[in-house]
Amino acid sequence: MTLLLDTSVFLWSIIGQQSKLSRKAFQALEDPYNHRWLSAVSLWEIAIKVGAGKLDFPKHGDFLKAHMDLLRIERVLPVEAAHVFADFGLPRYHRDPFDRMLIAQAQVEGLPFVTGDKQIHKYPIQILW
Repeated sequence: MTLLLDTSVFLWSIIGQQSKLSRKAFQALEDPYNHRWLSAVSLWEIAIKVGAGKLDFPKHGDFLKAHMDLLRIERVLPVEAAHVFADFGLPRYHRDPFDRMLIAQAQVEGLPFVTGDKQIHKYPIQILW
């Protein structure tokens, strides 16, 4: 199974807070047969938070690249026009533009989205939590 990880799931996994993950999400991430994808949107969100001082990470991409390797992230999903167009049709349950694009990507790509965000659970996408 190919999984799209929410930004918070990725962050919790790399900073040693796996206890914040549900048991099902933790098991899915540990399963060596599952493919793990991270969106370019998540990397962008992290870069913005680091730049604003909201995350205490090194201000270079090597740190994230190393952790992506450790988590066995197989692909960074780029933002495509189809993802942007899908956002137009989404209900406005969630106002965060990063989360909305992740939702659109999961919907367009038909991927289970690993997230504990209750607002995202309202959307017509497959959630793994």
